[in-house]
Amino acid sequence: MQILLLNGPNLNLLGEREPQHYGHDSLSAVEKRLQEQARALGHELNAFQSNHEGALIDRIQTARKDGTAFLLFNPGGYTHTSVALRDALAATRLSFIEIHISNVHAREPFRRQSVFSDLAVGVIAGLGIQGYELALLAADRYLHSQKT
Repeated sequence: MQILLLNGPNLNLLGEREPQHYGHDSLSAVEKRLQEQARALGHELNAFQSNHEGALIDRIQTARKDGTAFLLFNPGGYTHTSVALRDALAATRLSFIEIHISNVHAREPFRRQSVFSDLAVGVIAGLGIQGYELALLAADRYLHSQKT
């Protein structure tokens, strides 16, 4: 099954930007590791990152028809503001896990509100890059549970 790893704005700067919050791994290293883990689980993982809301919306809409079975989604700064991304996820009805590298609940108050969480199968926050790996394992279990 196909899984889409979708990353929002500024996540292309992983490894460089605020390593105290986001760690030292680059996004390409995270993507490569997840692709290997997905293959081991019997899935294909495609990755997409954009700093542009419209590009993310377009990719979500494309996922509806390209065989994507599940999304792993780190909306970055759009977490708190993007009704348009929320509407795209609601319209496509694709199942997804919302991922945050840092513990958004231990940071600035505005980061504590997500416009996506109530649509998500689950939310992982504050576990660093490991959150992506845990989300992939959870997605695998979810997909297997939907088959039965």
